[in-house]
Amino acid sequence: MIHVCFGLHDKTGRYSKFTGTAMLSLFDNTTSEVTVHILHDNTLTQDNRDKFIYLAGRYGQLVKFYNVEQLCADKISEMVNLVPAVKTARVSVGAFYRILIPQLLPDDIGKCIYLDSDIIVNLDITELWHTELNNKPLGAVPEDKASSVVFKTYGYNKYLIYAGFVDYTDYFNSGVLVMNLNYLREAEELIMSGVKWRGEHTQCNAFDQDIWNYLFSKNYLKLSGKFDSFLTSERLKNDVKNKTRKVIYHYAGFETGSFGLDLNDVFNRLWLGYFIKTPFFNEETIGRLYAGVQNLHVELKQSMINISAIMSGKTRAFFVTADNVDVIKKIFLVRGNEDIILAESEKSLKKLIDAMKKAKNKKVFFIIFPNFPFKILTDENFVPGKDFVNGLEFLSEAQGVPLNSYSIIQAM
Repeated sequence: MIHVCFGLHDKTGRYSKFTGTAMLSLFDNTTSEVTVHILHDNTLTQDNRDKFIYLAGRYGQLVKFYNVEQLCADKISEMVNLVPAVKTARVSVGAFYRILIPQLLPDDIGKCIYLDSDIIVNLDITELWHTELNNKPLGAVPEDKASSVVFKTYGYNKYLIYAGFVDYTDYFNSGVLVMNLNYLREAEELIMSGVKWRGEHTQCNAFDQDIWNYLFSKNYLKLSGKFDSFLTSERLKNDVKNKTRKVIYHYAGFETGSFGLDLNDVFNRLWLGYFIKTPFFNEETIGRLYAGVQNLHVELKQSMINISAIMSGKTRAFFVTADNVDVIKKIFLVRGNEDIILAESEKSLKKLIDAMKKAKNKKVFFIIFPNFPFKILTDENFVPGKDFVNGLEFLSEAQGVPLNSYSIIQAM
């Protein structure tokens, strides 16, 4: 029997469909017997619970539920007190549920696979299950393999790496884990010390992932990259743009457009193909899809009004990469008296901030740079929608910026 765990915190009732889609892809590609263990809280509705049961039954597999809010109330409270930032973070308190897997699963289960919900299992999970951990606490994929190009570009931003706690090549992603439960049950005190450490180091930008890395980055089994392949990197590989592979795809970073409705994208088609086979796809889903399109239309109209108000009495300035200057000039009809600051190095960011301070309440800065760290500007007391805007939001597919339709998928 293969044991697979998911963590679920679903405050809107709409997140369960991601877990359900990941489950279906797991069942659809795996010939072995599987028991899925769902660690949830009181946000799991009876309707969604019934859908999980129906889905497992349809494939002749098993699903079991563990309400961590009831079973581990004291432990959850302790972790939240140690790391209060998790209460307001994008990932939610559900990020800590996988830490409780060793204590929640029966003692006769010595190993399990943990999967994030933003995953499609496009292979037989039996191959991963047969991984021998050899007394290692975990098996995981290093992020330089999981996200390759993306990690090489942004990995230096991870606090554990630049502060010297973890080596660059050892930092792993916790979205797919093979867990040695016998080892981890004996290490409960050590793991809680890691939670305490994370609470004391607010510079960390991850929660359980940074805890696992802090504790075990020197003592885990490095898995093949095919067991945790990030879509952000897959889409940059010319040889896989039009086909899928037998890997576990990680649609990490919902807000970055990993999920979409553009069916010209093979990875969108893959996820949607599994989703429509789940009980989470029904007539109500179609209604919510239509409502999402309506909302986008209303937001577009409102944004036109907002930009008119923002620009009243002000001029524009632009922050762009050198290779995009000519294109941006043409698209935005940049006038000769409008400043353009080139994004060339770290010094360019200081130049931008200095220019924004000098032009406060006189100019609106259009930031046209992928993955720009806007928090740096808000930390300098600049106001989004007043002092600066994300210029990429004004570009369309015709200018090479794909529509991020995740908000529609999220509401479905």
